Amino acid sequence: MALTFELDPSFTPDLRDGVTALWADVSNAGGAVGFVPPVTPEEIRPELLKHLVAIEEGRTRLLVGRDGNGTVVATAFLALNTHRLMKHWLWLYTVMVHPRLQGQGCGRDLMAAAADAARSIEGIEAIRLTCRGGTGADRFYTACGYKEVGRVPDAIRVAPGDDRDDIIMLLPL
Repeated sequence: MALTFELDPSFTPDLRDGVTALWADVSNAGGAVGFVPPVTPEEIRPELLKHLVAIEEGRTRLLVGRDGNGTVVATAFLALNTHRLMKHWLWLYTVMVHPRLQGQGCGRDLMAAAADAARSIEGIEAIRLTCRGGTGADRFYTACGYKEVGRVPDAIRVAPGDDRDDIIMLLPL
């Protein structure tokens, strides 16, 4: 399925609801996007609001992927650095593809669209992201051209007795 990607879409109530629903669906399918299942859209809204504040302040850009029906089925947030010595790279956060589309190449398409979006931002030379160990996400990002550049053992506590590594990855553009 071919997705249509848009950087910096107008943030309408429909888009808000679409991103929130996607985030809940991804989280509840076991996706490592900041929540542990089960989670409801109402629990996700405050986190989305934080992203929206950063967008309004010009610190974050939103990349949205829609299917042929216009439904939000993929997202990534590109967070710009404010530190004067680190403005040449950005962070990629909350990378999501709807579970029903996983394994169909949509994730790779999202990552390619994110790299294109980053290249369109003046002065950006690389993308950094982190991912939760034990999920296979690091293998996916490696297949998309990212390299592991750091790892913090047991930095993410999913549940008591279930600590995961925080893996730092980089894509030079």
